[in-house]
Amino acid sequence: MQALTLKYQSQSVAKYYFIAALALFTGQIVFGLTLGLQYIIGDFGTPFVYFNQARMVHTNLLIVWLLFGFMGAAYYLIPEEAETELYSPKLALALFWIFLVAGALTIVGYLTVPYAKLAELTGNDLLMTMGREFLEQPLPTKVGIVVVALAFLFNITMTVLKGRKTSIALVLLLGLWGLAVMFLFSFVNPSNLVRDKMYWWFVVHLWVEGTWELILGSLLAFVLVKTTGVDREVIDKWLYVIIALALVTGILGTGHHFYFIGTPEYWKWIGSIFSAMEPIPFFAMTMFAFNMVQRRRREHPNQAAMLWAVGCSVMGFLGAGLWGFIHTLSAVNYYTHGTQVTAAHGHLAFYGAYVMVVLALISYAMPMLRGREANNRRAQNIEMWGFWLMTLSMGVMVLALTGAGILQVWLQRIPTENAMSFMATQDQLNFFYWIRLGGGVGFLAGLVAHLWSFFAGPGADEQAA
Repeated sequence: MQALTLKYQSQSVAKYYFIAALALFTGQIVFGLTLGLQYIIGDFGTPFVYFNQARMVHTNLLIVWLLFGFMGAAYYLIPEEAETELYSPKLALALFWIFLVAGALTIVGYLTVPYAKLAELTGNDLLMTMGREFLEQPLPTKVGIVVVALAFLFNITMTVLKGRKTSIALVLLLGLWGLAVMFLFSFVNPSNLVRDKMYWWFVVHLWVEGTWELILGSLLAFVLVKTTGVDREVIDKWLYVIIALALVTGILGTGHHFYFIGTPEYWKWIGSIFSAMEPIPFFAMTMFAFNMVQRRRREHPNQAAMLWAVGCSVMGFLGAGLWGFIHTLSAVNYYTHGTQVTAAHGHLAFYGAYVMVVLALISYAMPMLRGREANNRRAQNIEMWGFWLMTLSMGVMVLALTGAGILQVWLQRIPTENAMSFMATQDQLNFFYWIRLGGGVGFLAGLVAHLWSFFAGPGADEQAA
C-alpha cells in the first residue's frame, strides 16, 4: 500500500493523545474487573486495593481517557476542517505531558494514600472540592485540568479563527467550550446538600447529556464525511437538527436528577417530560448514520472505522436513549434510582455514545497518522472481531445489571413491610454479578483484540497480492 503523507503535519500530535487514551482505557477495564470480583468476593484485592479506591480509579480513568480521546480527535480534526496547521503544535505536546503526568500522579495518590489524608495533603481545607462522586480529584488536579483545558481551547480556537469555519469544527468548539465551563461547577461545594447536588449535576449531567453530545455529533459527522463521501451540506443539516434536539432535551432533562433531592415538585414534570424526549436526538443520530452509509458515494477502504461509527449510533440510542428512558419517569425513578438499573444505563450509555465514537475516530485517524489510508485487511478483521467482542460482552453485562436492578427493586424498594436490607439484597444478586463478571472478561478480550490489530501485519493472501 502506498505511503501517505499528512497534509497538515501538526495533526501528528493526535497520535500521542490516542495512544494514551487506549492505555488508560485498558487500565479502566482492569479496575472494572477488580470491582466486579469485589462484588462477589468482598475482600478480593485487599489490602492492596479497596473497593472505594478501585471505584474512584475506574470512574476517573473513564473521564480522563475520554478527555484524551476528545483532545486527540480535536487536534486531528480541526487542522483538516480549518485547512490550516495547528496554531501551536508545541503547546499541544506540552499539554499532553502535563495532563498525563498530573493524571498519573492523581491515580497513584488514590491507590497509595487514604482519601482523607490525600485531601489534607492537597489543600482541600483551603477550598473544599473533594469527596463527590466522579469529582474526587484533589484541588491541584482540578486546577491543572482547568489550566490544560483553557490552553487546549486557546490552541484549537486560534486554529479555527485563522482558517476555514465549518459546521463540524464550530459544533466541536461549542461542545468543548461547554465542557470546560461546566467543569467550573466542580469547584462549588456548598454546605447546603440540595444546592450541592444541583451544582454536581450541572457538571455530570450537562457533560454527558449536554456538551458531550455536541462533541459526539461532530466527531461522528466527521468520520461519516470522510468514509462515505456524502455532500457536507447534507451532513450539516442532520448535525444541526441533532444538536438542537440534544441541547433542548438535555438541558431541561437535568430535572430528572432533581426529583428527590429537595427541589420544588414541578421538577417531576419538567424532568419526566423532557427526559422522555432525550431518546429523540439519539434516534435521529441512528437514522443519520444509516442514511449516510446508504447514500455513500465511495467505498472507503477503512471498513472498521465505518463499523465503529454505525455501531456508535445504534448503541448510543440503546444505552443513552432506550435504557435511559426505561427509568427516567419520576414514578419509576422513585424505585430505581441508585440501583443496578442505573448502572446498566450508565455502562451502555457511556460505551455506546462516547467510547465508540472515540474508537471510531481513532480507527479512522490512526492509519493516516501511520502513513496509510487504512489498515490491511487482516488488521481490520481483527479490529472488527474486537468490536463485536466488546459490544456483545457489554450487552451481556448490561442485561445482567438490568436483571440485578429489577430484582433489587422487587426485594428492597417495593415492599412496604419486611423489605430486605441492602446487604441481604446484594446476596440475592450474586447470580447476576457472576454473569456481569463474565461479560467483563469478554470485554477485556475484545479490547485486547482491538489493541492487537494495531500490530497485525498483512495476511499471506495480501502479501502474495
